[in-house]
Amino acid sequence: MSAVKKVPAKKAVVPQIDQSQSVWAYSLFSDYDIDLFLVGKHFRLYEKMGAHLLTVENTAGTYFAVWAPNAIKVTVVGNFNGWNRGSHILNKRWDASGIWEGFIPNIGKGEVYKYFVKGFDESEHEKGDPYATRWEHPPQTASIVWDTGYSWKDKSWLKKRPKLNALDQPISVYELHLGSWQRDPGNPERVLNCREIAKTLVPYITEMGFTHVELMPVMEFPYFPSWGYQITGYFGASSRYGSPQDLMFLIDELHKANIAVILDWVPSHFPGDRHGLYEFDGTHLYEHADMRKGFHPDWKSYIFNYDRNEVRSFLISNALFWLDQYHADGLRVDAVASMLYFNFSREEADAATNEYGGSENLGAIQFLKDLNEAVYGNFEGVQTIAEESSTYPGVTHPVYAGGLGFGMKWMMGWMNDTLKYFKVDPLGRKHHHNQLSFSMTYAFTENFMLPFSHDEVVHGKSPMLYKMPGDEWQKFANLRALYGYMFTHPGAKLLFMGSEFGDTNEWNFTQSLDWHLLQYAPHKGMQETVKALNFLYRKEPALHHFNFSYEGFEWLDADNGNESVFVYMRKGLKAKDTLIIALNFTPVIRENYKIGVPFQTKWKELFSTDATEFYGSGQLNSGDLIPDKQGYNNQKFSISVNLPPLAVVIFKSK
Repeated sequence: MSAVKKVPAKKAVVPQIDQSQSVWAYSLFSDYDIDLFLVGKHFRLYEKMGAHLLTVENTAGTYFAVWAPNAIKVTVVGNFNGWNRGSHILNKRWDASGIWEGFIPNIGKGEVYKYFVKGFDESEHEKGDPYATRWEHPPQTASIVWDTGYSWKDKSWLKKRPKLNALDQPISVYELHLGSWQRDPGNPERVLNCREIAKTLVPYITEMGFTHVELMPVMEFPYFPSWGYQITGYFGASSRYGSPQDLMFLIDELHKANIAVILDWVPSHFPGDRHGLYEFDGTHLYEHADMRKGFHPDWKSYIFNYDRNEVRSFLISNALFWLDQYHADGLRVDAVASMLYFNFSREEADAATNEYGGSENLGAIQFLKDLNEAVYGNFEGVQTIAEESSTYPGVTHPVYAGGLGFGMKWMMGWMNDTLKYFKVDPLGRKHHHNQLSFSMTYAFTENFMLPFSHDEVVHGKSPMLYKMPGDEWQKFANLRALYGYMFTHPGAKLLFMGSEFGDTNEWNFTQSLDWHLLQYAPHKGMQETVKALNFLYRKEPALHHFNFSYEGFEWLDADNGNESVFVYMRKGLKAKDTLIIALNFTPVIRENYKIGVPFQTKWKELFSTDATEFYGSGQLNSGDLIPDKQGYNNQKFSISVNLPPLAVVIFKSK
């Protein structure tokens, strides 16, 4: 990993220290730091802002720095001074930065603190530190003086990460909520910390064959039912899951197992909790003052002011902080569509416009471009992923070509169309055939990730298994076929925890997954299906080398709606890597089904979701499949195969 680029800073100008004062005049900022901050280009603010353990004049203590340009007074309050608002007053810098700072002797690691901020209008606010690296456990709301020191043991991973985390490699993501993947077996109410989770999570992901894990937000947040998407402590690892070092340990262990770690990141909005960013210095500092731009009606939260340079410095510094200090391998950026458009979830009459009269949020667009240039310019082998549901063009195109610069984008259209198709009774699927084939008309316009995320198994949407029609056997067969289709469709993959074994309940963030279901054959078979698909996806170059390119895909039969059968090729760099995938989405066995093949060599069945070890019916194609010289599907040769019911079958030449 490349370290974040160092700012060529001049030495900070520090006034003469008066040791008789409760707060010593001291600064970590150079003039160059301030210049970068004010133009929105300081991406290492976590090294300057917040609370930093230092030794000054042979005295140990903590340096504090906070941005509050419209305040008339800022003090540090905590247990150390009895929460006295007048005893430890920070010094406002003499420049235009709006930063208050100072060194307080004898404050050490673990001290609880807040900032008391008096606004220009005499309003009074007690705020947590926007740059705090640790917070009290909710419902307590104070920040804690801490550090991010850790003895990392993932040097080998970081060295090979640029190759293993590249876009031409298998990318199979296991989306995970730390608070409910597994609870304490002896006390189901207790959330495990990251060190405890690591003991079972790392072996499980390794056994299942996932290449990546995506952690739902691990930053500090006050309201547990928000799942972490309403953040108050952007630089703090949530105390619900232990200390910052506990999270680092989990990431380190995943890296030692060659598993990449993606963190959910939420630069789109934040809650209005009084100890958080909202009206931080008595004014709309981090959020837009115009509530048409600054308030999100769906989530009752506040939207960052991307037009403000200091806010962009804050957010991009935060993104780089998690890549730098926590060795994260990627960031999945939440709710990008809501950032791009002023009229997202608003009536046109209630929406703001940009300076040209359009609905695009130009400040947010520039912020996202700056973000991706900073991330890819400072780190090797990382990825950014946009959760973006609109038709905004070029989300994964380079910034220099007019794009936003993301590495990947969630393929929300594919997800919606696929689930709609599979919910239909198989007898009626012939009327919805194009719903499944339509994705290939735009599959290569972006670098797409295929997501079956947490959003699809909550709020009455039902678990994945119960989206499927039919009796119990057909539900499992349909779901196995759905995953077979997903893993053979171009693009990266994402599957939410519990979906891999066919959980029968919607996701409940207050309890463990229903692991007891694995004692039953259908659920164990489902888990074995996903495991086998993961290892097949990793092993076969045709399934991942051209993840995002038309070169890796060719339709053989996209039009057999009457029988609800699809056939396509996946291709790698070499002809021998070619795979033929046949999908039968009815419960009828298709015997002697003719498929065109490009080579005259013998073919074999490589994989079938209908195998008995997956709880299938076992209608397999055994032995060699000899091509006929009679061409078919625009191919020179053909083979006749049996297509099992509600199944995906993969063939490969010998």
